[in-house]
Amino acid sequence: MNAIELIDSFSEFKELKNIDRVTMMRIVEDVFRATLKRKYGSDDNVDVIINPDKGDLEIWLNREIVKDEDFEDEGTQIKYSEALKIEPDFEIGEDVSQEVKVEDFGRRNILSLRQNLASKVLELEKDSIYQKYKERVGDIVNGEVYQIWKREILILDDDGNELILPKTEQIPSDYFRKGDTTRAVVSKVDLRNNNPVIILSRTAPEFLARLFEQEVPEVFDGLITIKKIVRNPGERAKVAVESYDDRIDPVGACVGMNGSRIHGIVRELRNENIDVIPWTTNLQLLIQRALNPAKITNMKINDDQTRVEVFLKPDEVSKAIGKGGHNIKLASKLTELEIDVYREGAEDIDDVDLDEFTDEIDDWIIDELKAIGCDSAKSVLEIGKTDLVKRTDLEEETIDEIIKILTSEFDK
Repeated sequence: MNAIELIDSFSEFKELKNIDRVTMMRIVEDVFRATLKRKYGSDDNVDVIINPDKGDLEIWLNREIVKDEDFEDEGTQIKYSEALKIEPDFEIGEDVSQEVKVEDFGRRNILSLRQNLASKVLELEKDSIYQKYKERVGDIVNGEVYQIWKREILILDDDGNELILPKTEQIPSDYFRKGDTTRAVVSKVDLRNNNPVIILSRTAPEFLARLFEQEVPEVFDGLITIKKIVRNPGERAKVAVESYDDRIDPVGACVGMNGSRIHGIVRELRNENIDVIPWTTNLQLLIQRALNPAKITNMKINDDQTRVEVFLKPDEVSKAIGKGGHNIKLASKLTELEIDVYREGAEDIDDVDLDEFTDEIDDWIIDELKAIGCDSAKSVLEIGKTDLVKRTDLEEETIDEIIKILTSEFDK
């Protein structure tokens, strides 16, 4: 077996791993030099000549001709009697360049060469994958679901590289089957036992940002900038956008005609409710927009701008809170303020705070009612049974009992 046959024996392997021939030849040179160094103690007197276009590789060993009785080092010296067999005109003290054939290494060394080549190629492949995805952190990738486990999903990209989508990085309503095609953003790239591990995410704000870039040309071109994204994956998201061109409506461009652009993003995020709001440096205006669709009648921001008291009409409180408290939580993250919501007229002496009913109503039920903006008996009764069923996770019988208890308080 010569050098070219050895290289060609790896042709299928290198093509599978997407390694070009030039790189493959460099690996071959390194492996051969390492083998020669082990055999002769040094590779300083070795010339490795490579022609990557043809795949030619020649190894020449340069040695000095010495008297047979002075011969000591096979790697740097050659006996005069041996040199004469190569060329009868050689004299003592001259240098001899002799080609080294692969078959001269012996079967054991050839097998070792093959193993070293395979090891080097695998190392190169791992490094290539690591560097490739390290540069793609924050980018969207497409892949095919290959294996589904309890805590994570194995996804293969177009090159067959393995990507991991942990359960914690999946939208709660995500459901995958083997063979499905999915999109996610590269969250981070780690090295575990010298193996690259690419972690994907569908819950990261960057995933939503990249989806906007794909669906909204103005965002991709930089005419519209996404200033901030806050998400409760699968439930609700708020996206603050800004346009540097006064002729472009950033919200309208992101939503599209009849919602054509935003609908594709919503479907990808499993019907996540997305609020697109215009960014502003005016804090009061930003708070108003962040609490949309609720209409604020008044607000008071504390001196260090860490907390704001927001006053709304009673029928607007539940809108500000949102189902499960998602709206106010996201508004708080977007504005970076703690938001306290108050109902105008809450000082009504005829009303009763819900905490007064802890003897008759379980604490978790009161918390459920507070989550939709109800902090008093009248605020619950004003919503009515039908809306309470829709807005909470409480059963109809439980709501009937709550209404009965609260109503009896005002009948006394």
